[in-house]
Formats: sequence, structure tokens, C-alpha cells
Amino acid sequence: MRPEILFPLFAPVTSLKGVGPRFAKLFAKLGAAQVVDLLWHLPADIIDRRYQPKIAQAKDGAIATITLVIDQHQKPHNPRQPYRVRCRDETGFLFLVFFHAPGDYLAKLLPVGTTRVVSGKVEHFNNQVQITHPDHILAPEDAAQMKLIEPVYGLTAGLSLRIVEKAVDAALERAPALDEWLDPAYRERRSWRDWRGALRAAHAPECAEDLLPTAPARQRLAYDELLANQLALGLMREHVRRLAGRALAAKGTLRAKVVASLPFLLTPSQKRAIDEIAHDMAQPQRMMRLLQGDVGSGKTVVALAAMLDAVEAGAQAALMAPTEILARQHFATLTELAAKSGVEIALLTGREKGRNRAELLERLRSGAIGIVVGTHALFSEDVAFYDLALAVIDEQHRFGVEQRMALAEKGSGVDILVMTATPIPRTLMLTAYGDLDASRLTEKPAGRKPVLTRILPADRLDEVEAAVRRALDARAKIYWICPLVEESEASDLKAATERYDELRRRFGTRVGLAHGKMKGAERDAVMAAFAGTGVDLLVATTVVEVGVDVRAATVMVIEHAERFGLAQLHQLRGRIGRGDKQSVCLLVYTAPLTATAKARLQILRESDDGFRIAEEDLRLRGAGEVLGTRQSGLPALRLADLAAHADLLAAARDDAQLVLARDPELKTPRGDALRTLLYLFGRDHAVRYIRSG
Repeated sequence: MRPEILFPLFAPVTSLKGVGPRFAKLFAKLGAAQVVDLLWHLPADIIDRRYQPKIAQAKDGAIATITLVIDQHQKPHNPRQPYRVRCRDETGFLFLVFFHAPGDYLAKLLPVGTTRVVSGKVEHFNNQVQITHPDHILAPEDAAQMKLIEPVYGLTAGLSLRIVEKAVDAALERAPALDEWLDPAYRERRSWRDWRGALRAAHAPECAEDLLPTAPARQRLAYDELLANQLALGLMREHVRRLAGRALAAKGTLRAKVVASLPFLLTPSQKRAIDEIAHDMAQPQRMMRLLQGDVGSGKTVVALAAMLDAVEAGAQAALMAPTEILARQHFATLTELAAKSGVEIALLTGREKGRNRAELLERLRSGAIGIVVGTHALFSEDVAFYDLALAVIDEQHRFGVEQRMALAEKGSGVDILVMTATPIPRTLMLTAYGDLDASRLTEKPAGRKPVLTRILPADRLDEVEAAVRRALDARAKIYWICPLVEESEASDLKAATERYDELRRRFGTRVGLAHGKMKGAERDAVMAAFAGTGVDLLVATTVVEVGVDVRAATVMVIEHAERFGLAQLHQLRGRIGRGDKQSVCLLVYTAPLTATAKARLQILRESDDGFRIAEEDLRLRGAGEVLGTRQSGLPALRLADLAAHADLLAAARDDAQLVLARDPELKTPRGDALRTLLYLFGRDHAVRYIRSG
């Protein structure tokens, strides 16, 4: 149960004075549905109101706080005209200007003859000094209420800065004094204040430096969040290790038969990964391992080796992919690779219906099928296994931890192998996959040449089309990737369709189109024609990013390359260069380029090392974007910035490991405070995993 001291923070924002249902909907857009969310909504900027000139000295464009005497109200004759209030001090006059403001309200706020302290942006207009819609108007005796350094928060349409500021202040009032969960020596070395003190300081910046991730208050809060994250992952890891596992006894005979029949040699890192996985599967504890390798590094062969070991031990294996297109691709590849093993491999997606599906499920239940490849359809209630011992999950960042567990529950003591072709930076590995052991495939298979990457401005598109014609004449297969116009499939589709029409006019029926809105069967038919005969130039949106394997494809054109993330460009480029022929990727950009976009394209031209590219992507974009838009498998970090706080992450990981080694039940006074920390950062699920007794 969440500790009672935190109840006020986990109340809805409507429990705060002045926040009704209408504002609550707007706060939800900021990610603030509960009071605690407002504590994590840190200022993005500051307004400095310390400049307090006389009227004659007030600089144009400056934010100024000026003491004025109200001189005269000038009501407009036409409601479209502004309402003006003339004010003075000993050096001259200043006008306060209001649009659509009721006159009786202004008469009460600014009575003639009274003194007021006014703060806002000064404008020099028609030889007059004015402030339009001042931010603050106060009687001199109330002037101390105004913050001279005012925090500026991220807003959304319909929420003013004043409303957000008041809500945050009210949330801060509710922040309780909590027992310290940090190691005292570490906190002292960092010279950090307590949690509540750091929170108040982070919301009351005094200069621009206080907004940086390196500011002490922000560092302390980031560390708290990272420690909660690492502790939660550590508890989950321990929980999985304690679950009943099973040792799979396989000599590797089936695996050896298939490896001997391959038309290529395994790379050293493939051999190492196969050995690491076989060792894990032979242990009585459950395996939780991540296999990460760049596009084309041969993860499928490694996964097949593990699945064959499971079958040899008398059990079954399942491979789950995020899309039907990818599941079919895996099925085709595995069927070809495993031909010599004699193991039956089946495909189960949402498309299998009626009698076929019933027969397939029966063969799965009886154990006749050794390996099944599928999509989310594998989770369906009617899917039962004879004895599932290994679950392989591809492109893990598309699936959350819960889904990973749901598949494991289809068997007893199921080992889990997670695969990703998105190379993950080390810091992100620790926060997103800290509950998994990791194997890395670092080499490309023998005989593959690096892809030549060229960067071209859009005004040279005619040269690109000429190059495409030459490639088509040489019987090459070509991808033409259309831009991500915005986060909307409709506009992506329009861009792809227009480009397809234009290229079809030029190159005829050899041009095909693939996008996310097509029916599965229709899209698969186009992909099959591209992989076989009939389509040589495939115009596509990013549906081809993951898993489509067409060995003959040697040219890729990416339009508006500046709109894609670095890791995504690298993934797309990985679709070519899979055979022994030289491949070329043309990155077409529209000027002018931002500094970040320029850096992205430059890195891509220089390197095809996915791990280096992933680190650079993290540095340029931040963690939230590296695995695509907010994927379910990635914890949302509100306060920590993985690029800026890498040292804090390493310290948090070490601290969490030490705590769990010494106090696995979190029973000491510090352990009790750490339980509160887990609840504070919404890691409630982890508390359930604390060993009891």
C-alpha cells in the first residue's frame, strides 16, 4: 500500500484550489493528471523582474517593474480600440494598454490618484512609453508578494502561466518532509539539500544556471528518479531469478546440424552469443537476456540456435514479432535456415482463421509444432502450448515489460530472449533493460561491403532520378523512402502517393507502393513482388524500417532526410547492403538545415557503426526520442536527462545493487525510506516484488 504521507500528492489535480474539470483536461495534456506530476513539471525559463527604472529610463523591450501614480483612464469610443490608463512618476508618463478588458474592473484595479507597482514588457510606441497587459499590478504594500525572478513553465493552449504557477505553488505546499533515502556520505559529497529543499529550489531558480541539468537541485531530483528506476529494475530482476526456472538439457546436436549447413561462417560475436544463451538455458534459473545487434548482424541465426536447443530438450519455442510483415519475414527465414533440422515451424498471426487456425492450435497443443512464429496473436486465450520453454521477443521496444511477462506465462519456467536491431546506448540500456543480461553482435557477416552514403540537396532531385534510372537499367532493386511529414499517417500517405504517381509516370509498372494504411495482404503482395519479380522500385513510408530483407536491394533514396531521427535513418539504410554488391544510400535534404540536422547527416555519412550512432543520437535528441516516439518498453524519465546525468545513473545503479545485496527486503530505516521513494516515482509494481520473509 502507498504510504499515507504521499496521499495528498497522488490526489487528482482537481483537488487543488482553482483547478476545475476544464483546467484538469488541459493539465492532462502537460502530463499532469495528479498533484505529484506538477512537482516534476520544472521551469523551462525565467523572467527577471529586478530591473526597476524610472519611466524616462525604461528601455524598449525590457521587462521592468515600475512604481507609478494612476493619472487618468481613457475609455475607448470604439470597442475595437484599446482601453488606456495614463500613469506618471517624476520623470514622465507611461500608458497601460488593455484590449477587451471591462472598464469597471480596471477602475477598481487602478483607482485614479493611487500608487501601483506594475511589471511587464516596456514598449516605445508613437513617442510614448507603454506596457500592454501588464503581468502584475499590485498595491505598494503587496509588492513583496511578486517574485522578482519568476519561473516560466511549459504551457498548452488554454493554460496561462499564472494558472500553472499557482497550481505548482499549491502542489509544493503539499510536498511533505520525507525521511532521507540517499546514502548520507554520497549526499554530503555532492553537497545536496534534502528532497523537499531541492524541489523548492528547482521551482525557484534565481539565474539561468539554475535551469541547467547540472544545477545541484536538479541533479538531486534526477538522482532520486534514477535511483527509483534502478531499484525497481533490480527488484524485478531478483523476482524473476526467484521464480521457478528449469534447466534445459540439450547437447546442441540440432543446432550443430543447422550451423554446418549454413552457406556462411558464424561471426565471433554470434558464436559467443550462442554460447552465452546456451549456458543460461542450462541453468535452473530463468534466463532474461537481451540480444542486440545492428541491422544485418545475424540475430535470427542466434535466436534459431537457442530455439533448436529448446526443441532438442523436448520442449517448444515461440518467436514474437511486432508486425505481421516482420513475423512472415522471420517465418520464411527460419524455415529456410532450419530445413536440415527436421523441426516443424508454424506461423500464427491474426490472419489465420477457421479450420486452418484450429488445426494449427491443436498441433501446438499436442507438441507436434516445435517452433511457432507470431504476432500479438500468440497472447490470445485460445493459444496453448504443449510445453513452452523459450520465448524470443523481437524489437523489444515495441513491447512493454508486462507483455514480455504475459508470453512467459504460457509455459512454466520460460526462458526469455529479447532481440533488438536498434542499438541501444549504454545509459539507455541501464534504464530500460536493467533487468536483462546483454549479448552484443558487433560484426557484420563476412563479405558485406559498407554502404556508401551521399548527402544531396533537394534541388538536385533530377540527378537522383537519373541515378535511379541507371540502377534500374543495371537490374538493381531500389527503395525510395518518403518523408515523415508530421505525426500523421494521412500526410505521410499523401507524400508517398504523390511521389509514387510521379515515378510511375517516369518508370512505368516496375514501381510499387507500400504504406501503413494498406491492407496486410495487399502490402505483403507488393513486398513479395519487390523481393521477387514485378517491382524493382519500391516507394514506401517507414513501414520498411524493420525487418524487410531483400538481398537484391542496393540503392536507397531517403527524401527529407533531415526530418528523420539518426537511429531511424540508420535502420532504414540497413535495408540495403545485405548481399555482396556495393550499395548506395542517397540522403536528400531540404535547405536550410538546422545545426542538429546537419550533425545527424554528417555522422551518418561517416559511420555505419550502430552503437556509435545510437550514442550520438542520444546526445543530440535525448532519451525520450531515441527508441522512437514514447515506446511502451521505455520508462518515462521526467527529471533525469540521460546524456547529462550519465554519471548519476552509474552511481544510482551501484547504490541500488548494494542496497539489495545488504537489505533485500528493504526493512532497515533507509530501506523503508527507499520504499517511499519507489511509490513517489510511481514504481508501485516493484514494491510487490520485494522479498517477504
